[in-house]
Amino acid sequence: MKKKLLLLEDDLALNETVVDYFEALGFSVTPVYDGSSAQDAIYENNFDILLLDVNVPDINGFEILKTLRDEGSTTPAIFITSLNSMCDLESGYDSGCDDYIRKPFALKELKLRVETILKREFFHNTSDKIEIDKNIYYDTKNDMLTINGEQTQLNNKDAKLLKLFLQNKDTLVTHETIYDTLWDYGEDVSESALRTYIKNLRKHLGKDKIVSIKKLGYRFTTK
Repeated sequence: MKKKLLLLEDDLALNETVVDYFEALGFSVTPVYDGSSAQDAIYENNFDILLLDVNVPDINGFEILKTLRDEGSTTPAIFITSLNSMCDLESGYDSGCDDYIRKPFALKELKLRVETILKREFFHNTSDKIEIDKNIYYDTKNDMLTINGEQTQLNNKDAKLLKLFLQNKDTLVTHETIYDTLWDYGEDVSESALRTYIKNLRKHLGKDKIVSIKKLGYRFTTK
């Protein structure tokens, strides 16, 4: 499955150059040129990474990301900017960015930064243990669920599915995204197997945690 990248850059020539480069690498790139359009695109899509210029029309990149982080979004983000002062650098990290690259930059350097960040499984989480609910924790390193102190080892597909949900909390995860995540290239996708994995997780976490969205997919809810 192609990784989905949002590019906010108001320099038309640079925007086009970055889009062409990453699309040639196999990414799906959504280009936008102002802050309002970036916010609309982010709320309408699930991106794997955000590339945000800082000085753009309407809403600057710092404000966009700070709003997203305040709303609970953990989508990784890299700021692209010509700002040079240490104060601006601190503002960038304070707003929740994962990395920072100054113009002018080599496209290969940006590619390496993107690839490094995308290798992480969970973003903005300093521990291997994630709290899912009261007295329910998931150890992402060992694929171990702890419920009221009792540990349960998850199998490979159940673990992949739970990680996908935890990376996309309170967001629709489509059937297509789930199939691409759980089944490797060449494996036969199975709808009945997916229903079994969903049933397994609901047995541990409760039926209300995983909401079925008819004909579209599922939503892992924290509400």
